[in-house]
Amino acid sequence: MLRGRFRPSEALLLQENLLKLLLNVVFFQVLWHACIGGASKGLWWLGLPVLAAFVIYHFRVTDWRTADAKLLLATVLLGGVGDSVLVLSGLLRYVQPVPFASLAPIWIVCLWAGFALTINHSMHFFKGKFWASAAFGFFGGPVAYFGAVKAYGAVELLAPPLYVYGALALMWAILTPLLLQLGSNLIAESNKKPISD
Repeated sequence: MLRGRFRPSEALLLQENLLKLLLNVVFFQVLWHACIGGASKGLWWLGLPVLAAFVIYHFRVTDWRTADAKLLLATVLLGGVGDSVLVLSGLLRYVQPVPFASLAPIWIVCLWAGFALTINHSMHFFKGKFWASAAFGFFGGPVAYFGAVKAYGAVELLAPPLYVYGALALMWAILTPLLLQLGSNLIAESNKKPISD
């Protein structure tokens, strides 16, 4: 099917890239369930080995090691601060709040790290589309937390749902396009260097 449109070498490269994107999505979904499900069962650490496997695989196949590493650190910082603000504001509480009850727990930070690894990869089709990426964050962020609340009981709402999900929608509508743009900027910066990653 691919041969009519691409040369064999191009078709093989396309298949490899599609496989990478698929594995990127699968790894993040497995991480999400390991972190949320583990926390709900008292196994707050369950996402750590999954994240480690994701990171090891990712940095073996990515073309942008330096850019992705910087993006990972920035995403963990911004996401961790955002979730900690939600806790400190009294909007919600996470189960298994390790290491501090007043901050985003380790398993949430793991999810932010995993999300960072999708930004330049399975999320790349949102790049350059500010309103689409903001809308994705606005709806997708609260939906993910709703799943954590209803399916696993890993998050407890401490305020009316409208306030909590409204705050989540706003946070994700800001962070999603911001992180996508940061990812693009870091790749562009990396490509300008005389020695590639």
